[in-house]
Amino acid sequence: MAKLHGPRARGINLAISLLSVAAISTSAIASAETVATVNGIDIDSKLATIYLESRIRKPESEATAEQKDAILRELMDLYLLSTQPEAAELANDQVVKAQIELQTRSAIAKAVVSNYLEKNAATEEEIAAAYDIRMDSTENLQFKVRHIQVETQSAAVDLVAQLGKGGDFAELAKTHSVGSSGPIGGELDWLSPEQMLKPFSDAVAALSDGDFTKEPVQTEFGWHVILRMETRRTDPLPLESVRDEIKESIEQTKFLDYMEKLRTESAN
Repeated sequence: MAKLHGPRARGINLAISLLSVAAISTSAIASAETVATVNGIDIDSKLATIYLESRIRKPESEATAEQKDAILRELMDLYLLSTQPEAAELANDQVVKAQIELQTRSAIAKAVVSNYLEKNAATEEEIAAAYDIRMDSTENLQFKVRHIQVETQSAAVDLVAQLGKGGDFAELAKTHSVGSSGPIGGELDWLSPEQMLKPFSDAVAALSDGDFTKEPVQTEFGWHVILRMETRRTDPLPLESVRDEIKESIEQTKFLDYMEKLRTESAN
């Protein structure tokens, strides 16, 4: 997959960060009760549950008794430290105030994300449509290819010229390829697009069976001349096995579009 840079990449990083936290399920507590008191300040059960789930990254119901006790003691220590006589003065320190502001903004932002996802969850129709697109894409194809790997572009250009004059691909690979498949005529196992480097994969996808690249293809390993020999379609994965992945992808895309809209509106 190509690496993204700039605002879109930052948006994806933000989405991943916020979506992962928004996905943590906090238990619904009808009426909070006091679970501990530290220096006269009560810690209620709802706050304790939220802290527990944020620490173990899963619902309270999946926490062990030992985890609950240890994390409650940890929470009590936070209250103990934050109620020391010097705490009030330190709370006015500019760095501490900035940290509190950031933590507050982060908590609110996560709540906004959770609210947005709840109201804009992927529908069954969207999931089915995305699944159909995936099934029709090259993701379900595998290719049998040969390649000749050389160290310079000029050497690859020369090989293309020899092939254009009727040269035998396998024999040229045995003679010239510096890749590990050279001795067997450059032949590789059946490969799906994600198993190949992107420039290599893009070149293979653009070919027809029996054709070779007329322009050398560069990867981090050198220069390649590629022959696409055969194509086969793999058995598609059933929808249920990829439903969660597709749902997450749709919702992340929705959120990224929402963020782009907010940025545009804010800039105007």
